[in-house]
This record gives sequence, structure tokens and C-alpha cells, in this order.
Amino acid sequence: MGKLKIKSGDTVKVIAGDHKGSEGKVLKVLTDKNKAIVEGVNMIKKHMKPNAQNPQGGIVEKEASIQISNLSLLTSNGEATRVGYRMEGDKKVRFAKKSNEVI
Repeated sequence: MGKLKIKSGDTVKVIAGDHKGSEGKVLKVLTDKNKAIVEGVNMIKKHMKPNAQNPQGGIVEKEASIQISNLSLLTSNGEATRVGYRMEGDKKVRFAKKSNEVI
């Protein structure tokens, strides 16, 4: 599958699909499925059975995963960009291809 260029903690923008234009922080990356969970994007309602953690049960709203190919990393000035890797000395760093800044 190759290396994913988006990591948890990154700020991303949705560039395709139903949630196009939404922005948020990546909470979790599911590498095996090529998906990510983004804060406040792709919200679903899940019916929860009462249990020890949630004695009341009911309907809970939570984020569902979204395909990584539909996400684009945002630079520090809020511009969507592709991600590249390069060696700086003996260290491998990610950089924004639009602004050439190290992420």
C-alpha cells in the first residue's frame, strides 16, 4: 500500500466527496484501511446499548473514517498542498510541495 503521507495531529482539508471543503485535525490514521478519522468531519449517529461506561445508552454522534485520498494537508497559512519527503542532512523530513516548508 505504500507509506501514508498524513499523520495524526495534521490539519487537513477534505478535497473530494460529500464533506468537500471541511477542515479539521486528524485524530487517528487507520493505515490498514487507508483511512483517517478527522475531527468534526463525517459525523454519524451510533445507537449505543447501555453499558458500564455509558449507563444511559442512547444515540451518540461520532466521527466516521474518511478515505485518505480525499484529504489534503494544510500548510501554516491554510493552503492545501501535497506532501513530499526529502533528506536534510541525515534526517528524513516531510515538506509541503507548494511552499517548500518543512512540516
